[in-house]
Amino acid sequence: MVREVPSPGAGEVTIEVRAAGVISAVGEGATGPAGPLAVGDEVVAHSVRGGYATEVTVAAGVVVPKPAGVSWEVAAGLLAAGGTAVHALALLNVREGDTLVVHGASGMVGFTAVQLAVAAGVKVIGTASESRHELLRRHNAVPVDYGDGLLDRLRTAAPSGVDRVLDAAGTDEAIEASLQLVAAPAHIVSAVALGQAGTGIRLIGGGPGADPGTEIRAEAWRTLLPLAAQGRLEVPISRTYPLSEAAAAHELVASGHPRGKVVLVT
Repeated sequence: MVREVPSPGAGEVTIEVRAAGVISAVGEGATGPAGPLAVGDEVVAHSVRGGYATEVTVAAGVVVPKPAGVSWEVAAGLLAAGGTAVHALALLNVREGDTLVVHGASGMVGFTAVQLAVAAGVKVIGTASESRHELLRRHNAVPVDYGDGLLDRLRTAAPSGVDRVLDAAGTDEAIEASLQLVAAPAHIVSAVALGQAGTGIRLIGGGPGADPGTEIRAEAWRTLLPLAAQGRLEVPISRTYPLSEAAAAHELVASGHPRGKVVLVT
């Protein structure tokens, strides 16, 4: 069933969806975080419900400019995982010269965090399957295998010790090794190990005890989109699907092996 999209009210805009989108109508006083919005602007709307559509009306406060050098697919795939990575690194307060372990370093949250941390002068050690090690080396991270002996391999890779850990894997093995490496549980941030509430490990991404990071995530685009436009932030796109094949896109994501973002396009 085709539903008519409501005209934008005060403080709203209507967007013709591409994967991100183009503004097609502007309500009274519609101003985004970067300034006034106009018909024809190429934009990214983040944290939007009902985005599985060819057109959507949203609050202007979640609409930001899409840089000309960023593709629709990359723009659509960047801000959710990227916002989580920015949030995690902010909580960890990593500094130039620190050593950071990233578990799940080849997934989208982990891989974005790897790139941002390396760019900030942080030594990054990333756990990943061997098939993804070259990707991490290409971005100046030290790859380490999952599996038995993880703690020993991490200690070998970080002879001077580990300052912080970002967990985007959520395995017991990763958590147990991390607790042996850092000075305090608060030096670990996990985006997935929600069962660790109350242990001192800081949690993000929702659930009991998780830090919402609302303001950090809302502002993450200011860091992420310019870096992507400058070619300094890689966003792997696994596959794109037309909106009519959304079910197939979900099946690929559910397989656990998309190796990049899966994006719906119109």
